Formats: sequence, structure tokens, C-alpha cells
Amino acid sequence: MRQLPSRPAAGAAPQGPRRPQEELDARNRHLGHAGVARAQELLVQRYGLPGTDEAFTVLKTVSQRSNIKLHTLADAVVRTPAPDHDAALWFPGRERRSPPRLPGLPLDRGSRGSQGAVLKAVLHRVLSLTQTSMGNVQLREHNRLHLARHTGLNKYFTDFFAFVDAPTTSCSQAATERRQVTVRDVATAPVFDEPSRYAILQTGSRAAHSVPLTGPRGSVLGMVSSHHDRPLAGFTRAQLHALHQAGTDTGRWLAWHWYTVVLDALEHLHATARRPADGV
Repeated sequence: MRQLPSRPAAGAAPQGPRRPQEELDARNRHLGHAGVARAQELLVQRYGLPGTDEAFTVLKTVSQRSNIKLHTLADAVVRTPAPDHDAALWFPGRERRSPPRLPGLPLDRGSRGSQGAVLKAVLHRVLSLTQTSMGNVQLREHNRLHLARHTGLNKYFTDFFAFVDAPTTSCSQAATERRQVTVRDVATAPVFDEPSRYAILQTGSRAAHSVPLTGPRGSVLGMVSSHHDRPLAGFTRAQLHALHQAGTDTGRWLAWHWYTVVLDALEHLHATARRPADGV
């Protein structure tokens, strides 16, 4: 039977398998570039572009004009069914809707269409409900969770968890089981492997709570997690209900963003890639 790690003394640095920074940097570059590279290859095959450099130019230009992260656009290219051959439009007859209301989040009306503002607002809401100053938001892209926003967490933590696709974290468990997960004590929780446990403890977190951002059909589109500097006793039903509401409201918004803003970007990309000779 594996012996669980002992609790670190108050103020003591945790002991564990710290990964070299160069290793984390190399991994994050590889994972960050892999999805974009796959999208470049698809665009070359689909539109007969001269090469991957031209495909990257199309992706970068559309990303900037649409105000969408490059890796988000690449993910959309990879996992969205291709348009019909020689079709003028990728999504003919698509219905457009206004962004959904988010009454529980601290947003002004002009920010309802901004992904950055919405992620900032849901993180603020969750941290207020759980009474902590440490937390992060992840979005699901390329079949993994990608760190999108954070506060109160150090560089080693954010580099280590820049991409999460292993089952050895509480956020992965929450995403797989589509439910909130509370880790009362990171030092002894069996869900973590030792490198993940160390990465959390060294940033000053002793407990965590993860809330799925779920779309209208229950799919997990992301995750928001709070981190706490001491073990947790748990949350009340009222807190858990409010956290669930924040997750479902944000998930509904993320679904709107995908079917409106992201698909608009793909439509623009389709039009741009069909006329490469005219420039981008």
C-alpha cells in the first residue's frame, strides 16, 4: 500500500518531485504548437494552399481580426466538420443570437460579448463564494484543459498546469465526472500523482474546489477552480448551488461564444483561404 505524504509543517516548503523549468517550457511549447500545426496541415489539404507558412498566415490574420486566441481558432478548425467542397459558406443558414444574460456575474452590459471579461467575472464570483484569493479558469481545447486565466498562483504552478490531460488532478476528475469536486487536503488526497501534488502545495494551496463549466447539453467546456491556504471542511448547500449556477451560466455563455463568435471566425477563415491569391 502506498504511503500517503505527511502534512508539511506550517510555513515549510513542500518536498516532492519538482520538474525542471526547461522541461515544462519544452512541453508547453510542444503542446501549444501541436494543435496549430494540425490546423495548418488541414488548411493546406483542404484549400490547396502552397504550404504551412501560408496556412499559418491565414490563421494568424483571422485570429487577430476576430479577437480570438490562435490556439482557440486552431482547435475549432481541427474539430469542426469541413465545409462542403467549393461551398461559398461554411455554415449556410446559421442562426445568430445575442449573448445570454449572466445575472450572477459582475459584468457590465458592454462586456457580455467578451470572453476575457466573462472568464474574469466567473473567477471573481467563484473566489468570492469560496472566500479565497487563489484560483484559475481552464478551457477545454484539443481534448485537454488549457489554462486561460488565474490569480494568486505562482509561475511554477501556472507552467505545470498550463495543459492538463492526465486523470491525476481534481480538475480532470471534475471534468470526467461532470460534477463539483472538493479536495479537502491536497497533502493527503489520493487523486493526485506526486508531481501534481507538489505543484499545488508549493504555490501555497492546501485545498481546492473545482466547478465544471457545462454547456446546455451537459458537455464540459471548461473548469474554474479555487485554491485555499488551509484544509477545507467543505461548503454549504447554498454555496454549492451558487457555484453550480455560476458554472452552468458560464458554460451556456461559452456555448454561445462557440456557435457565434468562433463560427464567425471560421466563416471568415473559409472565405480568406478560398482566395489566397488576393492576399490576407
